[in-house]
Amino acid sequence: MSEQPKLVTSSECQQIELWPGVLRRTMCWGDRMLVAEISLAKGSDVPAHSHMHEQVGYVASGRLEWTVDGKTAILEAGDGYAIPGNVTHSVRVLEDAVAIDIFSPVREEYKTQPASE
Repeated sequence: MSEQPKLVTSSECQQIELWPGVLRRTMCWGDRMLVAEISLAKGSDVPAHSHMHEQVGYVASGRLEWTVDGKTAILEAGDGYAIPGNVTHSVRVLEDAVAIDIFSPVREEYKTQPASE
């Protein structure tokens, strides 16, 4: 079944805590991809994990130390990343940050209802 076109404001989207200091706001999704805003507090961590979904995105603000498939790099505002499915990755938050993640296929568990519903 095809998704219908959507225009979503951030005030319609709930923030969900993924890990201490790491909040996800699912913005919208279509048939084959999903966009999420991730807010990360300095000193928090995204533990090593993997998932079947391809993940691409960029750091909108702040500094993050990414470790992907055993390789580590510091990414700052404006830097991007692409992580194939099933590749282990983690993040250490060096300063408050916001990252925008796009997943394909859609992460069904990330679909949320707008706060107004």
